[in-house]
Amino acid sequence: MTYPEAIQFLYGLRLFGAKFGLENTFQLAALAGNPQTQLRFIHVAGTNGKGSTCAMLESIYRAAGLRVGLFTSPHLVSFRERIQVNRQLITEPEVTRLVEELRVLQGGAGDNPAMGGRDLSPTFFEFVTVMALKFFAAQKCDLVIWETGLGGRLDATNIVTPLASVITNIAFDHQQWLGDTLAAIAAEKAGIIKPGVPILTTADAPEAVQVIERIAHERSAPLTRVQPPQTLFAPEPSAGGSAIMPHAALLGDHQKINAALALATVERLQPQIRVGDAAIRAGLASVSWPGRLQLIKTTTGRNILLDGAHNTAGAAALRAALEQEFAGVRPVIIFGALADKNWREICGILAPVAGGVITVPVASDRTAAAADLAAAFRTARPPLAAAAAANLESALAACNDEPLVVITGSLYLVGEALERLGFSPADAGERGLNEWTAAGTAPR
Repeated sequence: MTYPEAIQFLYGLRLFGAKFGLENTFQLAALAGNPQTQLRFIHVAGTNGKGSTCAMLESIYRAAGLRVGLFTSPHLVSFRERIQVNRQLITEPEVTRLVEELRVLQGGAGDNPAMGGRDLSPTFFEFVTVMALKFFAAQKCDLVIWETGLGGRLDATNIVTPLASVITNIAFDHQQWLGDTLAAIAAEKAGIIKPGVPILTTADAPEAVQVIERIAHERSAPLTRVQPPQTLFAPEPSAGGSAIMPHAALLGDHQKINAALALATVERLQPQIRVGDAAIRAGLASVSWPGRLQLIKTTTGRNILLDGAHNTAGAAALRAALEQEFAGVRPVIIFGALADKNWREICGILAPVAGGVITVPVASDRTAAAADLAAAFRTARPPLAAAAAANLESALAACNDEPLVVITGSLYLVGEALERLGFSPADAGERGLNEWTAAGTAPR
């Protein structure tokens, strides 16, 4: 098997869609020798901020000298972004080897007495989850930062028992699969809480907090509610001092909350994994998480801000960051969204801070029409100039002289922008692995 053949095999798994349930993942992991039993995890769920919190935790523990695995989704450009060790992407030969090994195991499942003659047809996300477990175990990771795909309770990642469970926040997204109330969504996210395992959260909506508190109590899981910090900066620690809230490299006030959650998690796990103040400071100061309020400067001197704000809470965070970090500047916003997102509300949130808007289709069968997006922006703020473009390339050309351009609305669009602007290797064929088919019940 070659690397392109491995990628094509993964594409084929998309035909099984995405299923809620842990049976397939448990069985495939068992065939692979249950690699999860050899590893320590921090399991992270939530609506927004999961990836940023994971990146902060990874950076802190790596700064402390640990060998840290990182499992996240979706990927922006390359599939290999999903599985990293010490922020080094899994290599193409390793992907190829793991796909081949698991394909053989999966193919022989029906002949395995332990499977009771049952064939195994894992989804893409289930297969990749076990791939990651095998890789991290083989790499002898000291700790794995483990992000859920969707929800938590029945997410494939939920076959592990972590050192700590983390829930960033609870907001509306994926309602068609997780429920249409914050309480229902919280119940799915809180499904990662394990008996006796500490749970930390920044959720603040009363109906969501109530659900998390109830499930934590039922499972005797010590709960820590992390409050937003008052400031991002703290004095350098003196003798006996403590780095309560060191400087974090990521832009935006919402990253203060994510940083506080990462720090609280590190503090809660100090008895198991000792981390000094210097490592905490170094880790937060050097953290990188592409596509989330990522400011890049092109070779021609243009400032472009990339942010995958794909739900209303994310759009509100982006608007607040623009008002704070770029006060007095009205950027041109290049916007594209998936049709199954609440894009009308997102347009309404972003319209007041835009100097102009160019809408584009997203490279997905689920894209919202650019003309509909432009109309939504004009409706939200009638004087606003909002026009539809055929694609991202023409949109970028149309605002070539603008001092600040914001590309947002979908991580799919952010990934395309990173490719087109030359900040990520061209790998458009792998971005399609983020897609799901009508045969499935939910995206991953």
